[in-house]
Amino acid sequence: MPNLMLIIEDEPLFGSELQRHYRRQGWEVVWVKTLASAEEELNNKSLDPLIILSDMNLPDGNGLDLLEKLRQLQSDGEWIFLTGYGSVPDSVRALRLGAYDFLTKPCDQGRLDVVVAGAARSARAQRRLQEESHNRATQFSWDAFVGRSQSARQVREMLSKLTAVPFSALIITGETGTGKGLSARILHHGGSRSSGPLIEINCAALPHDLLESELFGHEAGAFTGAKGRRRGLMEQADGGTLFLDEIGEMNLELQAKLLKAIEERKLRRLGGDREISVDIQVVAATNQNLKRDVEKGRFRADLYHRLSVFHLDLPPLRNSKEDLYDLVPQFIAEYNIKAVKHVKEIPEEAWQRLTAHHWPGNVRELRNVIERCVLFSNGEQLPVQWLQLGPIEATSAQVEGDRICLPLNGSMALDDMDRHIIETALARNKYNVTATARALGTTRETLRYRINKYGLEQRVSQGRE
Repeated sequence: MPNLMLIIEDEPLFGSELQRHYRRQGWEVVWVKTLASAEEELNNKSLDPLIILSDMNLPDGNGLDLLEKLRQLQSDGEWIFLTGYGSVPDSVRALRLGAYDFLTKPCDQGRLDVVVAGAARSARAQRRLQEESHNRATQFSWDAFVGRSQSARQVREMLSKLTAVPFSALIITGETGTGKGLSARILHHGGSRSSGPLIEINCAALPHDLLESELFGHEAGAFTGAKGRRRGLMEQADGGTLFLDEIGEMNLELQAKLLKAIEERKLRRLGGDREISVDIQVVAATNQNLKRDVEKGRFRADLYHRLSVFHLDLPPLRNSKEDLYDLVPQFIAEYNIKAVKHVKEIPEEAWQRLTAHHWPGNVRELRNVIERCVLFSNGEQLPVQWLQLGPIEATSAQVEGDRICLPLNGSMALDDMDRHIIETALARNKYNVTATARALGTTRETLRYRINKYGLEQRVSQGRE
C-alpha cells in the first residue's frame, strides 16, 4: 500500500473532511480517533503508512509520545502534526523527534496539501534508500565470498566475525583479482555502518598531489585550478567506510597525513585553516608485502600497525582450485542473465582446461574468461574454444631489437600483449621500475599498477626502484 495515509484525529467533522479530501486525491486513508487505536493499527495490523497526519492533543495522550515510541522501533513514515494549541516546546520536540512539519489549526487546506506532498516525496526517498541498503546487504552478505575450499571457508568465517564487530581499521592482502574489493563491500554492507557511505579510492591510479586533494579536499585557491571548495573522500565517508585500495602505492609524506587523520579523527582541507571531525572505519587493501615494505622503509611502520587492527589474507585461486566448481556456475548464471543466454552444460574438456590453468589473474581472470564464453555461446553448452587458456607459444610474440612483434590473429589476448610488453621492458631495464616507466612513456604509478595487476611484483622486488 504505497499511498497509505493514517489520520489520527478525535474531532469527527474535521477527521471526516480530511479522510474524504485525501481519498479524492488517490490516497488510501485509515482514520482513527485515539492513540491506542493508532498504535494497534500500526503494530498489530502491520500498517505501513507513508504519511501519518496526527492531532497533537488526543483524549488518551500526546501524539508526540506515540511518535517517540515508534521511532525507537525504527518505524518509518513521515509525521505531520496539527494542533489548536501550538507551543514552542512542542514544536521543538516534534522536529527533534523527526516530525516532517508542525502546523497549527485552523490550517489552510492548500498549504496542508503542499506539506503532505513534500512529506510523501521524502518518505518515498527514504524507503528507496532503505530498499537499496537492504538489497546491498543481501548481495554482499559474508557468504558472497564463494568457494568450497578450506581457505575460502576460513575467509567467510572471518568476514562473518568482522561484520559483527565495530572495528576501526583493517588490512586486506592478497594477489590481484582475489576479491579484495568484494571483501571490503561485504565488510561495509554487512556491518554496523551499512547505512553510511562506502567511499572507494585506488591509491595507485592517481599522482601524489591529486591523491592528497582527493582524500582531504581543498579550499578555493589552495592550488592552481582550485576554483571552489571541494569535500575530500575522507569527509564524504563520514559515518561510513573509506576503502583505500592499493595503499602500498601511497608515498610516505601522504602516509603521515593519513595516519594523523585516522588517529585524531580530524582532517584539514588543503588550503584550509580549520579542522573537520570525521567518523570513519578504514579498510585498506594491497597486493604487496607491507611488512617487507616497512623493513625497507617504503611504508610507515606506525601507519601499518594502526591499520592492521585486523588482517584478512585472501588465497590465490591456483591454491584452491576446488572453488572453481562453485565460481564457474555462479558466473555462468550471472552472464546468462546479463546477455540473455542459456548456457547450462559445462563439458568435461572445459573442466580439464579450467583446472589445469595456473590463474595468474585469479578470480578476476576467471570472471573475464566465463563472460567471454557466455557471450559467444550459441546454445546450452559452454564453448571450449573461447576459453583460450592454452599456453602462448614462444613464436606468438617476438622481440626484434627495440621492437616487439605481436600477433593479431586472435591467438594472443589484449591483456597478454600488455603483460608481454611490460615483462620484456622490465627485463631489458633490469627490473628498474623508474627506467622502465621512462622507456614506455608512462608514469611510475601507472606502471606499478600494471605490475601488480599481472602479478610481476616478485620479479620487480629484485630490481631497483
